[in-house]
Amino acid sequence: MKLADHWSRSGGFLFRWRSYLPLALLPLFVLSLRDASYPLGSHGWDQVRELGCLLVSLAGLAVRACTIGTAPDGTSERSTVDPRASELNTVGIYSVVRHPLYIGNTLVALGLALVPGPWYLPVIVALASLIYHERIAAHEEAFLEATFGDIFRDWADRVPAMIPDFRRFRPSPGPFSWKRVLGREFHGLFVIGAGFFVLDLLQDRAVTGVWRLDPVWTWFCLTTAVAFMILAALKKLTTIFEVGH
Repeated sequence: MKLADHWSRSGGFLFRWRSYLPLALLPLFVLSLRDASYPLGSHGWDQVRELGCLLVSLAGLAVRACTIGTAPDGTSERSTVDPRASELNTVGIYSVVRHPLYIGNTLVALGLALVPGPWYLPVIVALASLIYHERIAAHEEAFLEATFGDIFRDWADRVPAMIPDFRRFRPSPGPFSWKRVLGREFHGLFVIGAGFFVLDLLQDRAVTGVWRLDPVWTWFCLTTAVAFMILAALKKLTTIFEVGH
C-alpha cells in the first residue's frame, strides 16, 4: 500500500473517532502536573501566563468561528461517519489555507497544554496534533479529489494545507452567519472554560499542596457552562439556529 493511501486509510479511522481520540492525551496532562510550577515562584505571574494561554485557545476558537461563519451551506460539516461536501469551498479562509478547522483545533489544544507549565507538554501536544490532523486531512482530501476532480487539484496546487498564505485571500461572497457559529461552537467554548478551570485547580494543588478555587477561572467556567446550557437548549428545542430562520 502506498504511504499516501495508508495515511488516507488510517485517517478514515481517526475521522470517525475524532471527537474522542484527543481524550487519550488526558493521562499526559495529569502526569505533567508532577513538574508544575509558577513562573518566578509567583502565583500572580502564573495568572498572567494563564491569560496568555487563554488567548491562544480563544484564537483557535476564533479561527473555527471565522471558518464556520463564512462557510456555504453543505461545507465544513460535522459528520462523524464520512466526509461530505455539497460544494468545494475555495474562498474566505479557505483561499489562504485548506484545513483551517484543524488549525483552530490545534490552537485550542495548545493553549490548554500550556497551562500546567512544563515545556514538553505543549511540544508533545503540537506534534501529536500535527500527525493526527495530517492523516484526517489526507482522508478528507482523497474524498474531495474523487468528488471534485480537477477543481480540487487546482485549488490544492494553489493553497497550502496548514500554513496560511494571506496573499491569496479572496473574500467570501456571503454574509457572516452568527447563527451557524453559535449553533455549533458552544461546545468548544465550554471545553475551554472547563479545561482552564480544571487545569488551574490541579496545577495550584500540585504546586501548593492546597485545593484552591481561583475566582477568575471559576467564573469563566460558570459563564461558559451557562452559555452552553442555554445554547444547547435553544438548538434542541427551537429552530433559531437553522439557516433561513
